[in-house]
Amino acid sequence: MKIFHHIGMPTDEVQEGETFVEDTRVWVTRPENHPMRVEYLRFEADSPVTGPLRDMPHVGFRVDDIHAALEGEDVILEPFTPMEGLQVAFFMKDGAVFEYMQFREGATEFSDLD
Repeated sequence: MKIFHHIGMPTDEVQEGETFVEDTRVWVTRPENHPMRVEYLRFEADSPVTGPLRDMPHVGFRVDDIHAALEGEDVILEPFTPMEGLQVAFFMKDGAVFEYMQFREGATEFSDLD
């Protein structure tokens, strides 16, 4: 199962409702609060995230099993847990950046994990 979740857009501008993710040193917004399902990402200068994930938009999908979904993909950021109940990973495919997200059972949005 792969279900569209959001479009991620890098930005240098502070956004209303940002949340800080310490592991990646990035400020993110919640796509569930945007009418077009956009997630803005604003990276701190010392963020360990480099390359296409930092420079290009990405498309995020919910998956049931992140490890199975990533098999055979060109992973650029291995699975990690940015918040309790959510595991994410990023990969390149056909010159674009994609994200797979595995929410804990029953959750479909970040607000379900609060």
